[in-house]
Amino acid sequence: MPVFRWRETRSLLPDLEREFERLLEGVGFHVAGRGSGRSFPLLNLLEDADSYVVTAELPGHEAKEIEVTIVSGYLSIRGNRRPPAEAEEESFRRRERFHGPWQRRIQLPDRILEEQLRADYVAGILRVTLPKAPSGQPRQIAVNEGP
Repeated sequence: MPVFRWRETRSLLPDLEREFERLLEGVGFHVAGRGSGRSFPLLNLLEDADSYVVTAELPGHEAKEIEVTIVSGYLSIRGNRRPPAEAEEESFRRRERFHGPWQRRIQLPDRILEEQLRADYVAGILRVTLPKAPSGQPRQIAVNEGP
């Protein structure tokens, strides 16, 4: 007669995930970011009276490798995370740190002054400052009579 061990069901999913990852690694298939449930890079969006500030953790990047664009109310940050120089692909026994091209895109909550956007990169942290556009007062528009 088989013996079953009763455990909490919450612990079954991590076990199943580990076995699935082991199976994929056994056939040489790697999925970037698998199992983390998070996007790379991690972002914070802060608001103060005059601006929005987006910060992103980008350790190991150089400023020239980071592309920041804004189009139609969306801020896009792109880059490429290089693999560690000390390890060959075949030498990994376990790999949890993602490497390769990445992109994060977030919708901005309000109108901003796009021409005053500023991006600074210091000690692995990207800080994008997005000044708010002045809140629009109702503007009277003249109505012209036709010819």
